[in-house]
Amino acid sequence: MVDNTEFDLVVIGGGPGGYVAAIKAAQLGQKVACVENRGALGGTCLNVGCIPSKAMLESSHLYVQTKEELGVHGIKVSEVSLNLDETQKRRVQVVTGLTKGIEGLFKKNKVTYLKGLGSLVSPQKIKVQLIDGGEKEISAKNIILATGSEPIPLPIAPFDGHNIISSTEALELTEVPKHLVVIGGGVIGLEIGSIWLRFGAKVTIIEATPSILPGMDKDIQNMARRLFEKQGFSILTGAKVSEVLPKNNDDITIKFVREDKTEEIKASKVLVCVGRRPFSRGLGLDALDIKCDERGRVITDQHYRTNIPGIYAIGDLIKGPMLAHKAEEEGVAVAEYIAKGAGHVNYRAIPSVVYTFPEIATLGLSEDDCKNQNIAIKIGKFPFAANGRAKTAAHIDGFVKIIADAKTDKMLGFHIIGAQASELIAEAVMVFEFEGSAEDMARSVHAHPTLSEALKEAAMDVSKTAIHF
Repeated sequence: MVDNTEFDLVVIGGGPGGYVAAIKAAQLGQKVACVENRGALGGTCLNVGCIPSKAMLESSHLYVQTKEELGVHGIKVSEVSLNLDETQKRRVQVVTGLTKGIEGLFKKNKVTYLKGLGSLVSPQKIKVQLIDGGEKEISAKNIILATGSEPIPLPIAPFDGHNIISSTEALELTEVPKHLVVIGGGVIGLEIGSIWLRFGAKVTIIEATPSILPGMDKDIQNMARRLFEKQGFSILTGAKVSEVLPKNNDDITIKFVREDKTEEIKASKVLVCVGRRPFSRGLGLDALDIKCDERGRVITDQHYRTNIPGIYAIGDLIKGPMLAHKAEEEGVAVAEYIAKGAGHVNYRAIPSVVYTFPEIATLGLSEDDCKNQNIAIKIGKFPFAANGRAKTAAHIDGFVKIIADAKTDKMLGFHIIGAQASELIAEAVMVFEFEGSAEDMARSVHAHPTLSEALKEAAMDVSKTAIHF
């Protein structure tokens, strides 16, 4: 009889980091269990984040494209209408299909799936409060903590799930809000704001810092703002929210300070997107004295080991960008380390993507980063307006920007704003992975006509030898 309580490895958390770690470890011969409290695998990303938001972004993009953008191709469309119920139904179907798919992968790889809340009892024991009732104690030689993150509430505007909402509720709205005010001009706020703007809402972004997309290259920030305002966004930067008043006569009042003056705005819904924090409630970190930093992130070494032998942590629970693909790579690396003694993630080659339209994809250092680090650089840029494929698709907004070391030509930063940026960035990741130069990309043959030719031309422009601009 198979013992269903003792394992080589137990992963607590079934998100992108956790389920990938579980599958990889099983492939490497480990007896593995994964504990997940949501009742569905895939974590925030698959259930209420990356995947449902992209489903809604795709639907909303098709809607506005059909209404406003097909005429340039000679296609005339009339009486376009939105059935939001069907749109939401499709979102749920996409999510359900993928979560069930992960369950199938667990079965294929013989990973034991426990639906419940896992908490640490000792360095080798986990208590699981089962969703269906009851309790189970399991043991493992090694434990991976992969419980992800959650939205950060504003103390002056705590989430109520109806008027002041997080990204989770914002993706599940059953009516298009009249006026959605988004507090936070980062990736999540702009993506979800784009969904409801396209569906007909008035959308205002309030960002405390001087620009939207804090931390990104300034050329990207400036271009993004121009394009988003052209689409209909109202963007208020350098504006710090000071008060959010309860709903009155169908309006929520948001007060904010900008240029030392207090202003206010009315909203029907307020979406708070000011960041995320590690989710570790009920995990039992304190009981085992697992060390965390001042931001609540579990402290690990380069092999993802905590201060307690046999316990590891990955993903949003530890330092680094809160990205699903970062968590996945860490899941693979830690599983390989546990099973084989070696595992590695190249943090220099982790891209970040904003799925607005146009899309934004970045990798490596910004121009300001290089200046702050006293790195001598050279820059190449190429606009999509000069790219044949972009012209045929009528997607000419945006550019490619490459930052290279002035002495070695090694690529240091890669920034794209334009159609299909999320796909184009993969080529840059490969060049970074192999420590390549701008000349390496410039001398690589790119099919014609393609959007990827803009990457080649930007790489050529690093040495001021671009052909088509």
